[in-house]
Amino acid sequence: MQRRDFIKQGGIAGILAAGAAPALAQGQPTVKWRLTSSYPRSLDTLVGAAENIAKRVADATGNRFQIQVFAAGEIVPGLQVLDAVQNATVECGQTIMYYYVGKNPALTFGAILPFGMNARQHNAWWYQGGGAELYNDFLQKSYGCTAIPCLNTGTQMGGWFRKEIKTVADLKGLKFRVGGVAGAVLQRLGVVPQQLAGGDIYPALEKGTIDAAEWVGPYDDEKLGFYKIAKYYYTPGWWEGNAASVMLVGQKAWDALPKDYQAVFLAACGESNAVATARYDHVNPAAMKRLIAGGAQLRVFSREIMDACYKAAHEQYAEWGEKIPEFKKLGDSYFKYLEEELAWFRVAEGTFDNYMSSRAGRMK
Repeated sequence: MQRRDFIKQGGIAGILAAGAAPALAQGQPTVKWRLTSSYPRSLDTLVGAAENIAKRVADATGNRFQIQVFAAGEIVPGLQVLDAVQNATVECGQTIMYYYVGKNPALTFGAILPFGMNARQHNAWWYQGGGAELYNDFLQKSYGCTAIPCLNTGTQMGGWFRKEIKTVADLKGLKFRVGGVAGAVLQRLGVVPQQLAGGDIYPALEKGTIDAAEWVGPYDDEKLGFYKIAKYYYTPGWWEGNAASVMLVGQKAWDALPKDYQAVFLAACGESNAVATARYDHVNPAAMKRLIAGGAQLRVFSREIMDACYKAAHEQYAEWGEKIPEFKKLGDSYFKYLEEELAWFRVAEGTFDNYMSSRAGRMK
């Protein structure tokens, strides 16, 4: 799958063209896929995105291309989606790639790196900066599948803690549910990271198996009920300046799919990638107010903690870059692109956002 084809078929033109697809689909075979998600069905933002993709695909093909969506645990556990797609247990899966850094840390470039890009910067690198080609070349050769962005939460929160975290010393020995690369970074500072699927977090927090947990942000966190157990709610989630979930598609299943069905699938994922971010921006403000009204105590990580974590992150990247060729190749592209984006965002986006944030609560 070439990036220019992805943009052509998955952009606005492709989405609009999908409306004409039923006529094009006439005479095409009926195709039935199964999709397994890493997320529990209770999270309408996450599993809902997969269900919307399935609906758009069915509507655009006169119901000839059908995708049945299964939540985490209904076919395989939430952290085994990559394996299920690679082994052709299912044709596709909705997941976030940092769940699989134990296989190869370079897989995280399909999602996010701590102190990495925000959602717009990640999309720019993926769609325009060569990220899609680099990443999928690695993914296809190593795992026999392709990643297509389908959802981005935007910047996430820093998680729920039973006690306040004021200094780096407070991190030592903390049993923290945190996914992917962030766990490796925090481990350097004495944290004991725990990677758990979404549906397993609340019981672990309730039983005291873990001391703290991060998930997404106010809307999803409220649904999972973490505020009932750990009242200190920290920001920012520096490990997820964005969180790009992808649709993993087995290469054999993709190659067997009619070309117009491929175009519709790409368009539906592209639409979802934009709409899901808008959805989070819409629902999070009200959810934050409800959480605070319910007793959540909002806190900001100190500069000391942020600086220590930033240093630890780049030490970890340097180590992986020396040992893992795929990490170095993707990292060279990613960090160079991030430098250019930051230089631009500092000029316009950053100054505007900072000013407008200062007006919050007094817009008139």
